[in-house]
Amino acid sequence: MAKIKTQTGRRAFIKNTSLASGGLVLGFSMLNSCKPKDAEKMVAREMPEEWFEINAYLRIGDNGLVTIMSPNPEFGQGVITSMPMIVADELDVDWQDVLVEQANFDQEDYGWQFTGGSQGIRRRWEGLRMAGATAKQMLIAAAAETWQVSASEITVSGGVLSHQASDNSAGYGEMASVAAKLEVPEEVNLKEVKDFTIIGTSKKSVENHKIVTGKPLFGLDYQFDGALVAMVAHPPAFGLQLKSFDGSQIKSMPGIVDVFKIKTLEDGFTRGYFDTNAFTDLVAIVGKTTWEVMNAKKQLNVDWEPIADSKFKMDRFGTEMEVDVPSGLESTEDHYAQMNEMASKSSTTARKDGNPEEVFKTAAKIIERSYSCPFLAHNCMEPMNFFAHVTDEGAKLAGPLQAPVLTAPTVAARLGIPAEKIDIELTRMGGGFGRRAYGHYAVEAALISREAKAPVKLVYTREDDMTCGIYRPSYRADYKAALDENNNLVAFHVKAGGIPETPLFANRFPAGAVDNYLAQHWEINSNITIGAFRAPRSNFMAGVEQAFLDEVAEAAGKDPIEFRLELLQRAKDNPVGEENEYDPERLAGVLKLVREKSNWSQVPSGTHRGVSAYFCHNSYAAHVVDVTMDGNTPKVENVVCALDCGIVINPDAAANMAEGAIVDGVGNAMYGNLSFTDGKPDQTNFDRYKMIRHSEAPKNIEVHFVQNEIDPTGLGEPPFPPVFGALANAIYKATGRRHYNQPFATDKPPLVG
Repeated sequence: MAKIKTQTGRRAFIKNTSLASGGLVLGFSMLNSCKPKDAEKMVAREMPEEWFEINAYLRIGDNGLVTIMSPNPEFGQGVITSMPMIVADELDVDWQDVLVEQANFDQEDYGWQFTGGSQGIRRRWEGLRMAGATAKQMLIAAAAETWQVSASEITVSGGVLSHQASDNSAGYGEMASVAAKLEVPEEVNLKEVKDFTIIGTSKKSVENHKIVTGKPLFGLDYQFDGALVAMVAHPPAFGLQLKSFDGSQIKSMPGIVDVFKIKTLEDGFTRGYFDTNAFTDLVAIVGKTTWEVMNAKKQLNVDWEPIADSKFKMDRFGTEMEVDVPSGLESTEDHYAQMNEMASKSSTTARKDGNPEEVFKTAAKIIERSYSCPFLAHNCMEPMNFFAHVTDEGAKLAGPLQAPVLTAPTVAARLGIPAEKIDIELTRMGGGFGRRAYGHYAVEAALISREAKAPVKLVYTREDDMTCGIYRPSYRADYKAALDENNNLVAFHVKAGGIPETPLFANRFPAGAVDNYLAQHWEINSNITIGAFRAPRSNFMAGVEQAFLDEVAEAAGKDPIEFRLELLQRAKDNPVGEENEYDPERLAGVLKLVREKSNWSQVPSGTHRGVSAYFCHNSYAAHVVDVTMDGNTPKVENVVCALDCGIVINPDAAANMAEGAIVDGVGNAMYGNLSFTDGKPDQTNFDRYKMIRHSEAPKNIEVHFVQNEIDPTGLGEPPFPPVFGALANAIYKATGRRHYNQPFATDKPPLVG
């Protein structure tokens, strides 16, 4: 049984408070936990009927019910269920006696409220366990004091405390008020993994019933008496800005209340890392209904003008930097030409092992390939929206937001009010994928409300969402591999860049497995705004790296899985370099598991099979994709997925997340494409930007998890990147043609040189 201290340094990790109602309250500040970088607070207390307080609470009522507030924003990844499961398991309460609620933003109580980077469970694992374990230990102490027996003789099961010798027993509710008066223990016992009763079992989402019955959960569902509807008009192209507008004509249209300009970020403002905002000068239209505002927006007269080269300051989590924004109207054709040019030039070296240049000169075989991908739009099914009501007393905001902890300071600075006067209610998100980590639309809603002097709900159209930026960047990667006369991989070179960032991970596989290794990178600046897109950078690099490794394996005359395993064995037994990010044994583990579960060597007639494996976000994923041909069209029949993400909290939900990532990956690899002509996105809605259809999704997906006792790592993103490579490799087996440019369905962008 693991023992963990409840205090760190001078500041207590846990404080307890007694309520008049007799409930038990425990406050947990992750800022002072054993992992100071993690930030959260969990509290336990009785839930009176009139309870409405917005805070991080574990509540034990006198009837034995437990209410657990889930601290992180929820957008389908399941933390609203899995996080309370962790607390409930250490508390030793029956899951049927647990009520779950979404906590709202409260930095003092929760600290780092951020859903992204596949870090939710990983960062809160220890703190959530401590919350449940401490409450249980105090309840045991309360029972021991009440019955005048030794605490060590008391057992707990399903929220019931028992003392066999005296034949005493009591539910948690009966002991809550006594426990609240006790001192918080200096250390608590955490369960051994083998003793988990809730963690590792499958639980249905606590919001399923609300979702299927149409209960108001999402930002678009949010209602507020007297709220108006707002929309914004932004420049039609990157490289343009607002010059002037005439709102007089639309002010007289039915339902229109006002038309005015807003400036989301003041000149000279030091932006946070997630304050990405392509268009800071906007025209806001405010009216009574969505339909009326949409019609008025179509009639708005606006003049736009070219931007000049500019700069702004950014605080990247404590590091101040200056960002250049170039002028000009950019086009995809020019982008590819620029990337071709950059690929032919010398680049910045990120890592070099051995002497790859010399080895390439004498190699028996050399394989060289180039890969590219376009910009991608996130296309959350729920368009961007946010509610705001700004008054002299403060600001009430509500909506779908991945990172309220990062948005609140910007809202406070822009409104010129203290952060403590901003209340943000977190609604469920209808998709996020990184897009909703950028809270500019919340800032816009707040500014519109203040100017309109009314509560407003800002709503983006699909066209607004797809044309205002924050895309997955366009990337290019060039690979070169050398084989000796025995078909051993003896040198490896990767050069990668993009617009406007590089996707390179210099220290990931096959770094560490090749004696002579070179990784280089470059970037091309742009005024097109980009941002995190499910598994940033990995979503490109995994696909192209794994497709290239298949070609190298083919040139070496080796089975693709065996070829990878040989390299991983080298990285394990005799690694090259000391900065390798991945654990070769765990990466090999998912390859071996997917080989077994897919019956790799037993390929059904008419089926063509591809494999891929990748490490990102602290976890390991491998896929085997089976493709058949329907005429000239490849169809994904079956996908077998193997994952090593440590302890799995909720297996069914985890499998669902992997299934969603796989479908998402197939769709983006086959169809995802956003192009530009003179700064204007060519695809503005789903009639031109193709999303995967049900008939195009894999017919069957199997998900298997490596069983271990490693603390949980990432899961939302790791299953996504390997899909691209496994699909490319399967299509090659089916058609004899390799794809070097995404999307595969068209493969029509200007070919990389």
